[in-house]
Formats: sequence, structure tokens, C-alpha cells
Amino acid sequence: MAKVAFLGLGVMGYPMAGHLARKGHQVTVYNRSPGKAEQWMGEYAGSSAPTPREAAEGAELVMCCVGNDDDLRNVILGEQGAFAGMAPGAILVDHTTASADVARELAAIASERGLGFLDAPVSGGQAGAVNGVLTVMVGGEAHAYAVAEPVIQSYARMMRLMGPAGSGQLSKMVNQICIAGLVQGLAEALNFAQCAGLDGHAVVDVISKGAAQSWQMENRYKTMLAGEFEFGFAVDWMRKDLSILLDESRRNGAQLPVTALVDQFYADVQAMGGGRWDTSSLLARLQRNR
Repeated sequence: MAKVAFLGLGVMGYPMAGHLARKGHQVTVYNRSPGKAEQWMGEYAGSSAPTPREAAEGAELVMCCVGNDDDLRNVILGEQGAFAGMAPGAILVDHTTASADVARELAAIASERGLGFLDAPVSGGQAGAVNGVLTVMVGGEAHAYAVAEPVIQSYARMMRLMGPAGSGQLSKMVNQICIAGLVQGLAEALNFAQCAGLDGHAVVDVISKGAAQSWQMENRYKTMLAGEFEFGFAVDWMRKDLSILLDESRRNGAQLPVTALVDQFYADVQAMGGGRWDTSSLLARLQRNR
């Protein structure tokens, strides 16, 4: 069993850190709001620390799951950041969905300090975190991955080393491109079915057995037809991810016309007051003038 620190107890980090504790790892948590750390300790075996640096002291692995590039730098760098508390040879595993640039930046700083760094964004949403079945896309050095892999498996169903630092974040961008197009397609399909007077449930029951089937269809169509958008990944967070990948596409020359369009559709949902709705709320945008 490993001595582990976990920084960030949001909707993803809270259950992920819990899985580590349940597997028998020695876990110290840090959260910007101390009350969340106290709540976590009341539910799981572990301890908390008032700063990332203190949480990371003595840890073999430091896991992190925060909001964006700036949040990541705040908990890792500086006098009270995780790097300041980590001993040479320790590894930081970043589960934040962030830019490939910040992953490369932090990997370089880690190397200078004799530390390991893996960018390891996850897919599977809150349900995947709670159930311990996340997909983890990892960038970094093979030796660091080999050390971290058995610990990450505490909350992962699938994980793979994708290449050097930044490759995990780039792979997560591919994931989000796919999801954006799939959800928009599903929203248009359900809206079309309703406009045509079809039974949406019956239609999906048939087409989900064929080539149109997808995870989004299987897991979101019922709530979409019910006009319920309080499940899974929030629109605000999706737009953050899309902004990152669209910036990357402008640098690498990839054309993403559908993704860029769906990003604007999500901006419409935000303007409707749906920033905290889940990503399937694209259907609400189509229905607003009906």
C-alpha cells in the first residue's frame, strides 16, 4: 500500500480519494474549503492537511483533481504548493482536465526537482468516479507510469500511457470532441422524433440496437426526453474543456468545425441559465422556441 496525498475534493476527487482509502492506501487530503476535507474524513479513513505542501510531505504519490490551469499551478507551485513538499522520486499524478501546455510546463519543473509527473485526465463523469470505473489517459515517463498504475487502478476501469507529457491531455481533448458531436446528434434526433410525433422511447429502443447506439444514447435519452438536465458533466465545465481543445486545434492546424459550432450552442445554453445543467441540455436549446 502507498502513502498518497489527494488534492481537490470536488465531485470527482472526493470519491476518487475515497476509493484509495478503501483499498487500504494511507491517504492525506487537501481541499481549498476545509469543511469538505472534514466531511471526507468523517466518511473515510485518512487525514487532512491545511496546505498542498503539507499534504504532499512524505507521500509517494500525489494525486490532484482541480478546475483549470490556474488552479493547478496554485496547488502545485509556490512555497505552499505540492512540489515544495514532495521528496525526490515522488510522483505527481494530475487528473485535472487542463491544457497540454501546463502539463508540459509542470513536467519540466518536476524533472528539475527530481520528481515524476503524469498528466492523467479522466473520463466517465461523476458516476464513473463514484463507481470506480473511470477511463484514464496518461502522459509522461514510462517508469513513473509503472509506479502509479496499480494505485490509479483503485478508481479506474481502463488506463493507458499515451505518450510523453501532454499526451494525456491531448487524448482527453479527442474524447471531448467525440462527446460534443454525439450529444448534439442525439439532441437533434430526439427533437426530430418529437416534432414528427413519434414516441421517443420507442424510437430509441429500436435504434439503440443498431449502428446509432452510443453511451450517451443509452445513459441520457430518458432524462433528455423528460426534460431533466441535472445529471453528469456541467455545461460550464464542458465549455472550459472545449475552449482548451479549440485553442490547441488553432496551434496544430486541426479543423474542428462541428466542435466549434457545438461550443456556440453550449454558449446559448449558458445564456438560457443552464450553465450548471448537464451536457445533454443541448436538447433544451432546440426546444426553446417550440
